[in-house]
Amino acid sequence: MLTASGEFCDSRTRNGTRVSGFHVLEQSVLGCEPGDSLARDSGDCEEVLFVLSGEGVLHAGGEDHALEPESGAYVAPGESYEIEVGGVEALRMVAVRVPDPVQADAGPRAAVRRLADQQAAAATTQREFRIVADPASGLRSATHFVGYIPPLRAPDHFHTYDEVIYVLDGAGVMHVDGAEHPVAAGSSIELPARTVHCLENTCETVMRIVAVFRPAGSPAEAYYPDGTPAYAEKP
Repeated sequence: MLTASGEFCDSRTRNGTRVSGFHVLEQSVLGCEPGDSLARDSGDCEEVLFVLSGEGVLHAGGEDHALEPESGAYVAPGESYEIEVGGVEALRMVAVRVPDPVQADAGPRAAVRRLADQQAAAATTQREFRIVADPASGLRSATHFVGYIPPLRAPDHFHTYDEVIYVLDGAGVMHVDGAEHPVAAGSSIELPARTVHCLENTCETVMRIVAVFRPAGSPAEAYYPDGTPAYAEKP
């Protein structure tokens, strides 16, 4: 369920990339060196990318889209695309494939969105989040967001969605199933729906995570172990 330093539990190698064994949502870390390019296709899945470092260009759908740190990209099912690295720094991205995408209607597609342009919203225990992609921006089956966790332990809770998480900044402890797992930047977390847990930030600064969950909804939607909603207002 949880691993650190970019390694995934039950991981395997596909085309030189380490991928997790959580088949509901398949998370991987992609890397491409300066001057190189990476050709991929989404297959039957929806796919989202989040740039950790470096710059480049996403060639998709006959259009070119600039990629920069803390930008997110959406790739539709059945779409081939190419990522071209620019500058002198390697391009590193967290990629999540969403199998069996739903056929529901979605808003106009936004191929790339900058995190800084998205509005912050409140969640439980003084936490905040910014939506990178969701059905309003074309991602039909899931919600892609960045969460901000203050140095304050939240009560144990669960979600009704499956989720994968990648820790961007900070360090802390993942409390799940009565066990404690240390986490830090580069840790990956896989949470099946209704898993009672708490991701605690043990640093003095805000921890940041990037995560994807399905089905789509609000990151603020959470429930205490007895089923009581953790957020007083409807997300």
